[in-house]
Amino acid sequence: MKIYENKNLNEMKKIVSTYTKQTSDPEIERAVDDILEDVRVNQDDALRKYSEKFDGVKINDFRVPKEALNKAYDSIDDKLKNAMELAKKNIVSFHKLEIEKGFVDLSTKGIMRGQKVTPLESVGLYVPGGRAAYPSTILMSALPAKIAGVKKVVMVTPPQKDVISTAVLAAAKLAGVDEVYQIGGAQAVAALAFGTQSIPKVDKIIGPGNIFVAVAKKKVFGTVAIDMVAGPSEIGILADDSADAKQIAADLLSQAEHDPRARAMLITDSKKLAEGVSKEVEIQLRTLPKEKIARQSIEDRGFIAVMDDKEEMFDLMNEVAPEHLEVNLENPTQYLPLIKNAGSVFLGKYASEPLGDYVAGPNHVLPTGGTARFSSPLGVYDFVKRTSFVQFSKDALEADVEAITTLAREEGLEAHARAVESRFGKGDF
Repeated sequence: MKIYENKNLNEMKKIVSTYTKQTSDPEIERAVDDILEDVRVNQDDALRKYSEKFDGVKINDFRVPKEALNKAYDSIDDKLKNAMELAKKNIVSFHKLEIEKGFVDLSTKGIMRGQKVTPLESVGLYVPGGRAAYPSTILMSALPAKIAGVKKVVMVTPPQKDVISTAVLAAAKLAGVDEVYQIGGAQAVAALAFGTQSIPKVDKIIGPGNIFVAVAKKKVFGTVAIDMVAGPSEIGILADDSADAKQIAADLLSQAEHDPRARAMLITDSKKLAEGVSKEVEIQLRTLPKEKIARQSIEDRGFIAVMDDKEEMFDLMNEVAPEHLEVNLENPTQYLPLIKNAGSVFLGKYASEPLGDYVAGPNHVLPTGGTARFSSPLGVYDFVKRTSFVQFSKDALEADVEAITTLAREEGLEAHARAVESRFGKGDF
């Protein structure tokens, strides 16, 4: 791995920015525009055309029957079933703590103010069908939606020449997905956003996908809500000379094997650890089944930064704003106040990142590409909307008439002022 040392903090921030820079491809943008418009106008006909063109599969009926989900769940081996059940148990117990309740404020005589929390009616879950077909993501996405009270969770996944992954269908069954459709790519996003003869439109689209899916989600935002524009996986690790180089290398590679564009980053104050991790990464790469993918990630987008002290380590990592952040330092909880930007934090040597991918409970759908500066993990709060309400008595409104009309007329909105004055026979109109 590339090791940067003897750099001051500002120099390293400039270097880091080259690793986090996001670019767009005009050709992909145009292709996605064409697909979205085609599906909006031609609906199922367009979906069938793209399924044959991109997936090599002719589709008559997009919907996967419920019986297929039940059969898939019954057919998976007990070891996988038990693992998925454990993941579900922990995901549910964690996300139930996120449930929001409305409130009513009656603290002022004659005035009632409040907020009601209402679940979305329908959500569309995109599940990749190729390199990134992860049953765990179905559990992480659908279960919080169900906990929030969403009535209909619709899953779309690319059609396969053989059959859809049994584990994927089993996870859909376990997570309570209501409908599953065989459709993928930007065309699936379009179907969920606009609706077709076969596939219902939804209120929000969630789930990761390739660059075409990400661009499509960005473009339909406003017609529907989206969770985030997801990028490649990331891991940032803060460690000192108390850490084990072999373990750190293994954790870095746990994300590098996802995607050639994944980012694996170590920031440390120990040159010895940096050199040890770099050597270990190379040793472990040689035995990885996905060596080619992981090696490209490490060579193109991985780095180790050696900083002067822990304060600089945290400052630089906050600049990175990683999707996953491991704090492999002694007494790691004491450093929580220093963490400003991270999707999910793993504290101590036994909180290896894959723990969060599968069974810890907190969501593994996380902000990437530096968006942890302003975004949060997927949660129950993503599947509800908040509506405020007020009720005033006559006396309470009369007490505020002058303030309301003064502000309204300052803003040149005479009708606003008259609307309030009309309740009291005021105003010459």
